Amino acid sequence: MHEPHRFRSVRPDGRTGGSGRPNPPSRRSLLRSAAAGGLAAAGILAGAPGAAATSRVTGSKVRDLSGPALTGRFAAPWTDLGIPVRCPDGSMLFVCGDTFDGGGVGGPDWRSPVGLRSANASPGSLVVDGAVGGSRAVGLVPEGHTGGTTAIPSDVFTVGPTMYMHLMRGVIYETHHTDFWRSDDNGETWQYLCQWPGGLHGGRFQQKTYAVADDGYLYVLSTAFDRDVTSGLLLHRVRQDAPGDPAAYEPWGYAGGAWAWGNPPTTVTSPRRWGEICFRAMGGGYALTWLNMSPLDIRAQIFATPTSNLFTTAEQTMIVPTVPGRETGNAVASPYGGFIIPGSGVDDLHIAVSQWYDAQNYRVMQYRVNGLEGPAH
Repeated sequence: MHEPHRFRSVRPDGRTGGSGRPNPPSRRSLLRSAAAGGLAAAGILAGAPGAAATSRVTGSKVRDLSGPALTGRFAAPWTDLGIPVRCPDGSMLFVCGDTFDGGGVGGPDWRSPVGLRSANASPGSLVVDGAVGGSRAVGLVPEGHTGGTTAIPSDVFTVGPTMYMHLMRGVIYETHHTDFWRSDDNGETWQYLCQWPGGLHGGRFQQKTYAVADDGYLYVLSTAFDRDVTSGLLLHRVRQDAPGDPAAYEPWGYAGGAWAWGNPPTTVTSPRRWGEICFRAMGGGYALTWLNMSPLDIRAQIFATPTSNLFTTAEQTMIVPTVPGRETGNAVASPYGGFIIPGSGVDDLHIAVSQWYDAQNYRVMQYRVNGLEGPAH
């Protein structure tokens, strides 16, 4: 999902597309600044043990999933996000964000989103061996990037024989609207369903992630698509046969002294600056993973039901920041993303982690996380 500021770094003149507006702090500088603060607070810059040292959670890199040697043959050497979804045919599709060919970020043939495929969907055997479009990974939906706009995926999921994809549209940090698409051929082609205005619920319905439950509902967590803005996290539910109907989304909120479905939507956890979010039903419970912006790290909460109290649920750190050249274990330079890979579980969680700190270090990686605590009962 989301790569705030990324394409704004492409032009050396400090302007975005044709907008004529000055470039805000780049995503790279934002992450570096946040990483430095997080590293200093954790004592890493001073050579002391990191913040994760006091936790039972451990992590390690499994492999790169994208890069010139891995995905260059699909004209996608430079890409990120890689939201993983198991397709109805059993393959794994990685839906990626802003993608470039050529020598690095900002190179030619800018597309977003694109789909890269692994025929083997086992978390232990993932390798990109195909792409939607064949030898050139094509844009999955129309997006001309006019005026610096882009289409950033925030989630992709499967219900029975159908796949769904949610996109955030507009200039980064200036979401005009979000839209929703479906595919009935394993992600090869996509059909438009509906859209929501960017300002809905005070902007807190821009970035969405869907948990497919076994009770016939999809549970939807959402927040603002802007890493510089402190935002709440909203919860809705929608029947699995109606995700393309905006009127079918029912909010969860607190009113009249009680939480209930149908109340005006209320933040379900402490407001903060959110990066990417990923919500999944898993192992009889639920998992939420996200990029936390202050301090910078990738976290998880594991809980029993969609309406569990997230204010009191433990936040478990999975990925911590470091600087290039000092990456080891679960320490990653300029990390973001953190999307749960289908087929993994709480006791052996695999996540797709993105990285970007210069034009040739922009990729999707697979990390394995162990030691997460399950939901409290």
